[in-house]
Amino acid sequence: MMQKHCCEDMDYHANFTCDIHEDPFDCPDKLIIYNEKKKDYGLIIHDGGSSHIEIGFCPWCGSAL
Repeated sequence: MMQKHCCEDMDYHANFTCDIHEDPFDCPDKLIIYNEKKKDYGLIIHDGGSSHIEIGFCPWCGSAL
C-alpha cells in the first residue's frame, strides 16, 4: 500500500520505485527513504553505501514530518 505523505512531491519521492534498480540506494532518482516502522524520513546519500540523513521537515513544502 502506498503511504500518503505531507504533499504531492513528498508522495512521489517517498513512494518512488525504480524499474531498473532493485536497491533504492543504487538508484540516482530515489531521493527520499521512508521507514514505515519508525515513521521517519531521510535524504539518501548516493555514495555507494546505504547511508541517509534523517530529516524533520519536508524539503518541498516545509511541513514538519
